[in-house]
Amino acid sequence: MKLTVPTDQQLVELMSWFSSEEQLTVWSGPNFSYPFDLKSFKRDLKLNMLSSFSMVSSEGDLLAFGQYYLRLGKCHLGRLVVNPHSRGKGVVASLIGQLSVLGKSDLNTQSCSLFVLDHNKSAIKAYTKLGFCITDYPEKIALENCLYMVQQ
Repeated sequence: MKLTVPTDQQLVELMSWFSSEEQLTVWSGPNFSYPFDLKSFKRDLKLNMLSSFSMVSSEGDLLAFGQYYLRLGKCHLGRLVVNPHSRGKGVVASLIGQLSVLGKSDLNTQSCSLFVLDHNKSAIKAYTKLGFCITDYPEKIALENCLYMVQQ
């Protein structure tokens, strides 16, 4: 599995993983257009502002997507998602591992953070296994029931 720059074809596939506005909001956070088309999806992903990556298999299949940026001095991982057909197969560990190494180096920081909604128990379990801990966020979080997790 390797990280690549997302192609339009991969983004179209990624778009197919979200069949409702609720699913999209859980993944994307607020301020993401729904319904969407490729143009609005790319705009709302802020591909020109955020480091964005597709994770592909050795055969070129889209396995996952994620972004990172600097937030509060940490490499903040955002919009992490694994292909519904690849969940439970360790893809999230590879995605977070590779994004973390790349992001911490690129942003010259030593730790990572992310947001997750408190009802997303499978994601919280996966992030905890990868060394993330729930901690207080120093500001008001825009989404209700949103947790802030940090990995040292």
